[in-house]
Amino acid sequence: MDNVNILLVDDEVPFVETITKRLSKRNLSITPAYSGKEALEKLKTTENIDVVILDVKMPGMDGIATLQEIKKRHPLVEVIMLTAHATVESGIEGMKIGAFDYLMKPCDMDTLIAKVQEASSKKRAHEEKIIAASIKEITGRMA
Repeated sequence: MDNVNILLVDDEVPFVETITKRLSKRNLSITPAYSGKEALEKLKTTENIDVVILDVKMPGMDGIATLQEIKKRHPLVEVIMLTAHATVESGIEGMKIGAFDYLMKPCDMDTLIAKVQEASSKKRAHEEKIIAASIKEITGRMA
C-alpha cells in the first residue's frame, strides 16, 4: 500500500500506541489524536490525511460528533469508525452521517488494513474526479 496517511483517534493511549506500531510496520503514516477536538485540530494542520480511524466512545466530543464535524470541514476524508461496545446502532448512525465503514474492537489487523485501503482508494477516486471536472471546466472556458 503506498503512502496512505491515517489519523488514528482514540482516548485509550495504549490502544493508539499498539495500533500505530502495527500499522507503521506496514508503511502506513500514522498521526495520533486522543480526542475529537484534537482530531479536528490535526486535520486542520496536517497535510494529506486520507483516512481517519475514529473511536465511537470517547469522553467529551464522542466519535459521532467528531464524524459530523470531519464530514462538514473535510468532506473527502474517509472515516472508519471503531466501537468496542458492540453498539451496532452507533456504527450504523455513523454510516448514515458518512462514515466509510465501522469495525468492532478489537479488530483484526488485516481487516482494518483492507478497509483503510478501500477508503483511501475511494478518496483518491473522488479527488481525481474533481480534478478532471476542474480541468474540463477550465479548458471549456478557454475554447
